Amino acid sequence: MALIETTGLGRVYNEKTVPVEAVRRVDLQIEKEEFTAIVGPSGSGKTTLLNLIGGLDTPTSGRIVIDGTDIAGLTPEELVEYRLHHIGFVFQAYNLIPVFTARENVEFIMLLQGIGKEERRRRSEELLKAVGLGERLHNRPNQLSGGQQQRVAVARALASHPAFVLADEPTANLDSESTASLLDIMAQLNKDHGMTFIFSTHDNRVIERARRVVTLEDGMIKSETPVE
Repeated sequence: MALIETTGLGRVYNEKTVPVEAVRRVDLQIEKEEFTAIVGPSGSGKTTLLNLIGGLDTPTSGRIVIDGTDIAGLTPEELVEYRLHHIGFVFQAYNLIPVFTARENVEFIMLLQGIGKEERRRRSEELLKAVGLGERLHNRPNQLSGGQQQRVAVARALASHPAFVLADEPTANLDSESTASLLDIMAQLNKDHGMTFIFSTHDNRVIERARRVVTLEDGMIKSETPVE
């Protein structure tokens, strides 16, 4: 069974009463341990598709089955709980809490999960060391570079032991050196720990590192390369 399977997935928005099909009849399977990029021009539907898979948006039609659970059938409350325990997110804008230290930002999702203080601290320090920020545990976001903030975001995404990580344009605000470092970290986590990463991107630096590329056009899959 695929880790993620979408069938006939569609999302229609009504902009000033004119329907806009952001995603149209998407059939997609993602297996465990993939390192996949979803690509396409602006307006192709790649971010919408990522948001649907992540339960941040609801489909107009079709199904999204993750590890045997059809998340399109969950209530809003059930979706919140599902995201908390099964999906890691890395956003373009980092979305770190400004008044929290790096360690506190990573710990926060575990706090929401009800994990005890000692385990939160142990796991957050372990993850920050894994992304090269073992010496920055007590720094707040404004004391970190953009690349360092994004690495905190990656550590936070992994803190909940998710089934997979969704990364929406994670390198958009990073320079070449920070991008290379971030992708190295993600690729190593994928290789060593079998972590599944799905990127929405138009960045060739990400596309070149992906082991599978799914291309969207006008909300539909135009082409896809096989998993390497």
